Amino acid sequence: MKPCKWLLTFSLVTLSLGCRVIAAPIVQLHSGRVEGLQDNGIDSFLGIPYAKPPLGQLRWQRPLSAKSWQGIKKATAFGPSCLQTPIKASAAPLPNDYSENCLTLNVWRPSRGNGRLPVMVWIHGGGFVNGGSASPVYKGQAFAKSGVIFVSFNYRLGRLGFFAHPGLSKNLFRGNYGLMDQIKALRWIQDNIISFGGDPNNVTVVGESAGGYSIHALLTSHYSRNLFNKAIIESGGGRYQMNGDYPWDKAQQTGVQFAKELGIDLTGDKALAKLRALPGKEIAGSLNLWNMGAQRQTYSGPMMDGHVISENPEQAYQSGDFAHVPLLVGANDDDFGFDRYHYQNRDELLAMFGQHQPAAAKAYRDVKGTAALASLIARQKKMIEPARFVAREFARQNVPVWEYRFGYVADARKGQWQGAKHASEVPYVFKTLSATYGHNVTQRDQKMADLIHQYWVNFAKTGNPNGQSLANWPKYKAKSDELMWFSPDGALKSHAQKDPQHAQLDMVETLAK
Repeated sequence: MKPCKWLLTFSLVTLSLGCRVIAAPIVQLHSGRVEGLQDNGIDSFLGIPYAKPPLGQLRWQRPLSAKSWQGIKKATAFGPSCLQTPIKASAAPLPNDYSENCLTLNVWRPSRGNGRLPVMVWIHGGGFVNGGSASPVYKGQAFAKSGVIFVSFNYRLGRLGFFAHPGLSKNLFRGNYGLMDQIKALRWIQDNIISFGGDPNNVTVVGESAGGYSIHALLTSHYSRNLFNKAIIESGGGRYQMNGDYPWDKAQQTGVQFAKELGIDLTGDKALAKLRALPGKEIAGSLNLWNMGAQRQTYSGPMMDGHVISENPEQAYQSGDFAHVPLLVGANDDDFGFDRYHYQNRDELLAMFGQHQPAAAKAYRDVKGTAALASLIARQKKMIEPARFVAREFARQNVPVWEYRFGYVADARKGQWQGAKHASEVPYVFKTLSATYGHNVTQRDQKMADLIHQYWVNFAKTGNPNGQSLANWPKYKAKSDELMWFSPDGALKSHAQKDPQHAQLDMVETLAK
């Protein structure tokens, strides 16, 4: 091609692409340089390794720092999600790309950030057996547009992430490898986020469901509580870890039983070597959210390992042995719970309250139907009352805390849902509604997303969710029991109020004592 024609062609391409023809962003990390993508004023860096691949002898070991590299590593695509058996109808579907080599993270930032920016770190849910950071629902562009550096990451799941066995008993760090991955990612952020323009002294961890349970562990573990400055827990319980009080010895028994099912009867180092030699897919098996209850004989989930997790959050919060950082905590009004019993009638159901049965009958008098009442109490026991418990304990010890209840249902789900389901608030927080509802997103839906997103951003920036043009959200106080109600009637009807389930939760609280 002649020089003049080449210049003309280049000029036309440049004009057609407009401002998108910009040099790709490059950042120097401790381990090497990474090159990301720039789009509409947002830089993204995807699939950055934060630890060595947990393969071979590193399976069921604490994560080690990622190996350094020469040159510039492309960080333009998500890494594989951690090995798992996907579930249908996931609230945050993932690309069909799974691997045991999955310890990567992602960073979004404004292309032109001023000064040290606040950092938000997302910990995904999925019951510790499913999920990953590559879901379109979890993209961090909206946070970056709001002036926040947003980080998400993968952590080991299922039996690859939570596994006990006699062959591992001598290790100081054992069992909760998925939580160790989370701690490693937070340490990586402390070491590297300044290179992206982030402030390592203004880090907010955000998690939903298993991610919320994880934050309870991070708040109470001595290995992590100095790695962040604020926390947001969405539908993460709060009295117990997801498995309750599950000791190491019991977890070892599940590991031994799992090994036996694979034809490995030994219990020492030889058994461990054989287990590590197996393909990752054989270890992961068919385990997922829908069948994990049926696999309790061979899968422990998170456990009391004595180091990373040494007590339940309830005990830590009551004793004051936790990270005293500002907290935003809540649940959804139609969150999930497990009703394992079939009650013949209302009186049989309310008998669980013992001496408080008359008061419980009064508190629940407007709930029609035994099945509906059992379902409501199960939700309150699992998610709603524990969130209030955590808010009360933080407030009792003069730690700033705000409670919320999310009750908004997307217009596309009206008539199908009785209330806001578990995890349904997430696309509003991320402002990724189209990833969930496609072209059915309404202006009313979007206004709710704008509202809750702004509260979350304000909290990340200042440690207080309040801001200009927003309804006032008071700090939680047990006496007034006020929370922010994200109303089914939309953003304009959302406001602070006394918990409408106040009397009922007082009854549920008696079940925990």
